Amino acid sequence: MSRLNRTDRPYDIVLFGATGFVGRLTAEYLAAHAPDGLRWAVAGRSVEKLERLRERLPGGADIGLLRADVSDLPSLRELAGHARVVATTVGPYVTYGEELVAACADAGTDCLDLTGEPEFVDLVYVRHDARARETGARLVHACGFDSVPHDLGVYFTVRQLPEGVPLTVDGFVSVDASFSGGTFASALTQVARQRRMRAAARDRRRHEPRLVGRRVSVPTGTPRFAKEVGAWALPMPTIDPQLVRRSARALERYGPDFRYRQYAAVRHLPVAVGGVAAVGALVAAAQLPPARRWLSGRLKPGEGPSAEKRARSWFSVRFVGEGGGRRVCTEVAGGDPGYDETAKMFAESALCLALDELPPTAGQVTTAVAMGDALIDRLRAAGIRFRVAATR
Repeated sequence: MSRLNRTDRPYDIVLFGATGFVGRLTAEYLAAHAPDGLRWAVAGRSVEKLERLRERLPGGADIGLLRADVSDLPSLRELAGHARVVATTVGPYVTYGEELVAACADAGTDCLDLTGEPEFVDLVYVRHDARARETGARLVHACGFDSVPHDLGVYFTVRQLPEGVPLTVDGFVSVDASFSGGTFASALTQVARQRRMRAAARDRRRHEPRLVGRRVSVPTGTPRFAKEVGAWALPMPTIDPQLVRRSARALERYGPDFRYRQYAAVRHLPVAVGGVAAVGALVAAAQLPPARRWLSGRLKPGEGPSAEKRARSWFSVRFVGEGGGRRVCTEVAGGDPGYDETAKMFAESALCLALDELPPTAGQVTTAVAMGDALIDRLRAAGIRFRVAATR
């Protein structure tokens, strides 16, 4: 593994897509919390918008500015060559993300994103993991609410359980929040590409090495009333269990036989039934191009909830882990999950990759594998709660 002299590059972190909704929040967080001496820049396709953003940020005169466009490949290669870490908010990633990942993999530049798109993650693994391993680049996906609380929450829970024994963890997600146009666009893209998503998953399985001597499973589970959290538990068709599976495959601390299931926790049965029906209707509508175009126009990328709405939002992910005769209940919780806390998780992930002493990893890696305890410490210091609620 070689880091290709990355310490000689002009910037520690470059934030690509800084003028979008989450990009602006991330830029504001970095401006307020970056340590003295951090060399960072904002990047995007509109220099005028970047300049206006930089003028509004504390210490804006010291923040670099780079023009880059997903349709301009030389600009992406230049961007990757100028940074030690590139953090990109430009999605849907399956449409706009791969060329930047390729540039970072070639340049030995760490690249992190906010994707919740399994197809994109699988394509990146097949096409760019090997090159990233050669150059030392770390490709870390889903560094926001998808999937930091879940991946690190399971990692945190496992560390409270005995070593060397079969382990099971169930996650229960509770959220009160809105979402932005960019998130909605990514979700529509994902549900409209089910066939291609399954094909990408099959291709990944052909390329992944077999796990020898250990077993890891992430079954979907079935709807049920979960007494352990006092709520109806509905299986969640999100990327989070897939990321947890990859962490468990990579880290022997998860034991010889590990199983994870993830649910949405809903207090009232009518709400649970209505939620399932709404998701089913959205998936069905997204398969029809006219309906998909109509849905896309309801909330455009760059739009999102107001600061007042975000201030009232919250999330809680509760985990129940068992193994070796021990049972532990943990929780990861915070404020607005989709935007304020996602910007915080994203920025702290970038700072962690750029500044902290971390395990020697490369290629496509998860937050738990790449950053683990160091990122948990950062997020705790930033106000996101990781706690043990009960043990038995």
